[in-house]
Amino acid sequence: MRVVPLSDHPGDMLKQALRREDQQHQRALTKYEAAVKRHKTEVRKAEQARDQARAQRRWLAWLRTALGLRRIRRQAPVPPTAPVASMPTNEQAKLAAGVRGEQFVADELGRDLGDDWVLLRGYKNRRGEIDHLLLGPSGLVAIEVKNINGTVHCNGDVWRVDKYDNYGNLVEQSAIGDKSGRQRSPSEQLNEPADELEQFLRSRGEDVGVLRVVLLVHSRSEVGDCSKATVNIYTRASEVIRLVGKVKQPFNPATRKRLEQLIIRDHKHHANRGASGGRRR
Repeated sequence: MRVVPLSDHPGDMLKQALRREDQQHQRALTKYEAAVKRHKTEVRKAEQARDQARAQRRWLAWLRTALGLRRIRRQAPVPPTAPVASMPTNEQAKLAAGVRGEQFVADELGRDLGDDWVLLRGYKNRRGEIDHLLLGPSGLVAIEVKNINGTVHCNGDVWRVDKYDNYGNLVEQSAIGDKSGRQRSPSEQLNEPADELEQFLRSRGEDVGVLRVVLLVHSRSEVGDCSKATVNIYTRASEVIRLVGKVKQPFNPATRKRLEQLIIRDHKHHANRGASGGRRR
């Protein structure tokens, strides 16, 4: 299976998070260095006042300035704590898990699919981003990878996760959605750009149905009660392979090559759209 990296959204977000942490640390260091300079100036002034009082034998003033000097020295600025590489923040841990999850899916699919399959990673259009597009002789599959620790339930496009402790007790229930203003569920995050992709291909003479899969990759992910699901929901990459084995469009080599070129061109257009402002080509 060939892999074509179009973009690396989780990886880019992880780099941005690490960069933000480094920038915050650098700002804290700058503030600390400025505070150290101010503190040294205050110490020198207090030392001069103490020494002057001693030279003039003003013992009460000397005692007062000596105590003040001791107090000022105790108020020395505390240096900021440096980031510890082995202890990532919660945000970084989640992003790193997402990166590992997407790579795991690529590795699992690559073990069982031959060279007539291609995995396009990080496709983007105006409706969103699709983690993986799997294109081969028997179809085109859009795959959204989710690293969700818990049992996933859904009713149509409304999703929630139940989390249990090690003793099987329910400890948390929460809705599943992205950070957009509408809080799109995983199925909506996948269906919206997949629908847009279908429309684009159809406008280019390719009447292609895009299969949709939300793949839960966390080791404790389970699929609970799902009714009226608008996508396939799996917990193993092998289920994706079985899906493409059952559903055949089919695509000959020339069609696959043309679809791959169209997908790459469409992705590049939307990736550069903000800068170029051009029309879809």
